[in-house]
Amino acid sequence: MKFFIIWALGFLFWPQKQVEWGFYAHSMINRQAVYSLPPELIQFYKPHLQFIEENAVNPDRRRYAVVGEAEKHYIDLDHYGDSALFILPKYWPEAIEKIPEDSLRAHGIGPWSAYLTMLSLTKAFEQKNTAAILRLSADLGHYLGDLNVPLHTTKNYNGQLTGQEGIHGFWESRVPELQAKDYSFWVGKAAYVEKPQLAIWDAVAYAHAQVDSVLTIEKQLTTDFPEDQKFSFEERNGLTVRVYSKEFTEAFTFALDNQIERQMKRSIKMIADFWFTAWVNAGQPDLNSLSDSTLVEEEKTTPDPKIKVRSHDNLN
Repeated sequence: MKFFIIWALGFLFWPQKQVEWGFYAHSMINRQAVYSLPPELIQFYKPHLQFIEENAVNPDRRRYAVVGEAEKHYIDLDHYGDSALFILPKYWPEAIEKIPEDSLRAHGIGPWSAYLTMLSLTKAFEQKNTAAILRLSADLGHYLGDLNVPLHTTKNYNGQLTGQEGIHGFWESRVPELQAKDYSFWVGKAAYVEKPQLAIWDAVAYAHAQVDSVLTIEKQLTTDFPEDQKFSFEERNGLTVRVYSKEFTEAFTFALDNQIERQMKRSIKMIADFWFTAWVNAGQPDLNSLSDSTLVEEEKTTPDPKIKVRSHDNLN
């Protein structure tokens, strides 16, 4: 436990441009999802809880190293107009028939990609491949968590189109960092999802409906707070950095009526449901025979400077 606390604190102050929900939130979301699983699954996942937490951030690291990774984390619904949720095909094969694949990827393929990851997890369960189950579970948790973030559903993902640069990291990193310790994360037991791909789109639609409130409230509060009260300075990794102040963060959270806590809880429930559904669809294999001590090789990623990804820095 002492090791995990030290490790988690180290990642809490990882450079913000390398994370999305924020490592702290992604880790917490994956962890809490495990506790919503039925006994048949929790006895498999719990011994590997540290892996599920530590590797929650792998897809973010991969964004800087693997071509084709970055677009798996979002979808710019507003690029397709007000009727995007009605005109976009819900399944990938139909989508690439209707819209050129390079165009789809340019504006994010999150909903389709998350479903394909779930299908891969189902296959891993069928094969009783411990390493693949763990890697894909951590990845799927990350992708589903991202798709529950309102700013992952809009081309104005960092407020860069409205003069609100930094709002992305503020919403998903700074707020949970300061307040998640007070959140209530029990979401009930995992349930079977009849139509996972459609459930993903429902989650994206729910998140997207909150984009306007996120942007409008931050803009209004900015007019109410002088700049020296909106921001403050903290020491991180030996450097003094500018961050959103605790007072501004609290006002933002209050005005949003705890939206971020609700979206984190929706992420937790969705992840647990999808892990459970993948297992059921695989025929509910008995995982008791799988070793608790299986060593999963650490994913190694080397950033490629040629790969350009969206910046989600807290502040510019």
